[in-house]
Amino acid sequence: MRAVRLLKEVDRILAEDTRHTSRLLNHLGIGVPMTSFHTHNTQSRIPTILAQLQQGQNIALVSDAGTPGIRDPGEPLVRACIEAGITVVPLPGATAVTTALSGSGLPTDTFLFDGFAPRKEGEMKRYLSSIESQSRTVILFESPKRIVKLLERVVAVLGGARQVVVARELSKIHETFHRGRADALLDYFASHEPRGEMVVLIAPGEPPVQAPEPLLQAALARGLSVKMAAAEVAQLTGLPRKQIYEMALHHKDSTS
Repeated sequence: MRAVRLLKEVDRILAEDTRHTSRLLNHLGIGVPMTSFHTHNTQSRIPTILAQLQQGQNIALVSDAGTPGIRDPGEPLVRACIEAGITVVPLPGATAVTTALSGSGLPTDTFLFDGFAPRKEGEMKRYLSSIESQSRTVILFESPKRIVKLLERVVAVLGGARQVVVARELSKIHETFHRGRADALLDYFASHEPRGEMVVLIAPGEPPVQAPEPLLQAALARGLSVKMAAAEVAQLTGLPRKQIYEMALHHKDSTS
């Protein structure tokens, strides 16, 4: 495997958690020196890492889970390397975003990954309101400690009938997908202790229904017949053609 070969060939390995990575390296028989590189030491480590790279060293970055650089300490390091003119070589690998999406059963043709939902109550409500009519599947990361709170807000803002998928422990022994209405998943996680890192996928919302009256007025003003105007507006709004036709007749009578 290319990843194993490169881990053997580099001069140093940056690990989000050296304890986890050491088990992997020991299993593969790799004795390359490791340096811890995590959220709490990112800024202090980057200058030294850049200097080592500029001296000609080859350094690999390993994350605890998923692809390095996606919502983890690798992001600022990659940016710093690019700004310094240092070549960054990504190795394709598993990422929780597409893994969860591919097994969710929700639309996959277009999606929005938003990282972690806001923690503060008001910000979370505003965020969920902003995706209420989102036409794409929305993907979020969430911790087991906050999953119930997130689902409570989803039910309150987006409605209990909104389809949601919670994927946990992806690619691990206890990988599980929970699919269904938001209120049903809330009931489940409120009574079953949530465990493991989670990916939450929220189904696309229904597009807002356009008010038919202004559309009818505009269609009739363009000289369309009542029948043609009703057909056009019914197609635009998704409302029954008969209902729109009666509205058009009433509008025409009131203006004649």
